[in-house]
Amino acid sequence: MSRGTSQLEGGGGVGAVGRPAPGRRRLRGPARVYAWTAFPAVLALTHWGGMALMEAGVEPALSVGPPIAAAYLFLALSEWWLPWHRSWLRPRGDLGTDVGLFLVNTAVTGLATPVVLAGGALAGTWLAARIGAGLWPVGIALWLQLPLALVVAELVEYSFHRAMHEVPWLWRFHVTHHSAPRLYWLNAVRFHPIDLFLVGTVKLVPLAVLGAGPEVFALVTLFSGVHGAFQHANVPVRLGPLNWVFSMTELHRWHHAPEPELANHNYGGNLIVWDVVFGTRFLPRDREPPEEIGIRDLPAFPRGLIANLLAPFRWGRVVERASSPDR
Repeated sequence: MSRGTSQLEGGGGVGAVGRPAPGRRRLRGPARVYAWTAFPAVLALTHWGGMALMEAGVEPALSVGPPIAAAYLFLALSEWWLPWHRSWLRPRGDLGTDVGLFLVNTAVTGLATPVVLAGGALAGTWLAARIGAGLWPVGIALWLQLPLALVVAELVEYSFHRAMHEVPWLWRFHVTHHSAPRLYWLNAVRFHPIDLFLVGTVKLVPLAVLGAGPEVFALVTLFSGVHGAFQHANVPVRLGPLNWVFSMTELHRWHHAPEPELANHNYGGNLIVWDVVFGTRFLPRDREPPEEIGIRDLPAFPRGLIANLLAPFRWGRVVERASSPDR
């Protein structure tokens, strides 16, 4: 028996495609220690590193890259040591697309974000002049500004994410993310650029309008990068009561279930707070999420990079072919 499966025992297997077998998986040994400590430890260390770089004079926008890269490397190695599902270790024609989307989204985000934030800052300057004061609490400690910024940004991300599941013409941009045949750390950047712009860049606009500084934007980006990689990673994670705070792995794996009745929950990108408020949080206590993920009604959705980028713009043809695997 492999090292990974020997430390991850019990329920959580899959019978019919997409249907989770009953029972919560028991963790023991290193897997149990990792499950309870890895996420909070890496989150704390990466944010300490990002803040240290900023204090050393590094531009805030540049200070987030090294900590996020370190978290990615840690998770890539962790998946081979303690995989949640060994089947998720094997590429299924998705790796090249994920790498391509990472590069495309990095370029698009790098170009779009400064422009969007500049517009938000101008609006914020006008608003502050009208009311005679800035609205963002710039005088409090940065580590206190971060949770406030996350809650504000999360409402925008939650709203767009939920709309992408409920509004058909928006779903065509989000389907790329759900077409992933497995979950692993690089899924955190498997988005159509328009999707990522709406849930990643636009969520920062309220912070710019309120007058948050560049350090706040940097920390929100850092948090999103580290959290998102863990959220999709093929590693054991247990957060217990903190699953009422973070939209972490145990919740998000249900969001990738093939059945819409299971997947249309847990829309939070970083925090689960707005799912709690609006009643869309879903975390059964008696079973694990399914091993087989994807989209039940589009089993043959194209996996190539160019096909994914063009899919929203030739949706009728894509749906016809993707819903009929034998065609």
